[in-house]
Amino acid sequence: MAADPILFEAGRWLGAAAGVLILLTVAGFAARWGIRFRLVGITSFTALLAISCLAFAISYVPRVSVEGAVSVPIVFDNGSDLVVAAAPADLPAEAVRPTLEQVALNLRGSGRTSGDGTVRVRLRQLENDPAGSARPVVLAEARRDLASGEIRFSPSSGRAARR
Repeated sequence: MAADPILFEAGRWLGAAAGVLILLTVAGFAARWGIRFRLVGITSFTALLAISCLAFAISYVPRVSVEGAVSVPIVFDNGSDLVVAAAPADLPAEAVRPTLEQVALNLRGSGRTSGDGTVRVRLRQLENDPAGSARPVVLAEARRDLASGEIRFSPSSGRAARR
C-alpha cells in the first residue's frame, strides 16, 4: 500500500539538503572553518531525518476499518498468543463481531511467538455485580492465524450470547 506522499517528498528534500551539507562540511574541513564540527552534527542529523522519513513512509501500514465496528482499546496483550480488548457498556450486539474482527485484523504478527501460530483475540466487557464490584464477561473470541491472516470466530459466550 502506498504511503503518504508527503513523507517521500520530505525524505527526498532532506536527502538533498544532507548532500549539500556534506559538500559544505568537506569544504569547511578543507578551508578550516570554525564551524566545521557543527556542520558535522547538522549534516549527520539531516541525513538521519531523511533516512527516517523514507523508512517510515515505506513501512507504514494504516489501520484496517471494518464496517459496523466500534473502536475499542486493547487492555491486555501478552505479546504472544492472547489479546483482550475492552468493549464499552453500550456496545450493541450487532457490533460485537465486526469490532472483534477489526481488532484481530489490526494485530501485527511480527515479534509474536505463539506455539501454534495463532493469536486469541477476546472482546470483554465489565458487568456490575449487585455487591458493587465488576467482573469481566467475554462477549466474543476469535483466533487469527498469523501466517495466513485468517480469522476464525468462536461461538459467542458471555452477555452477547444471552442477549
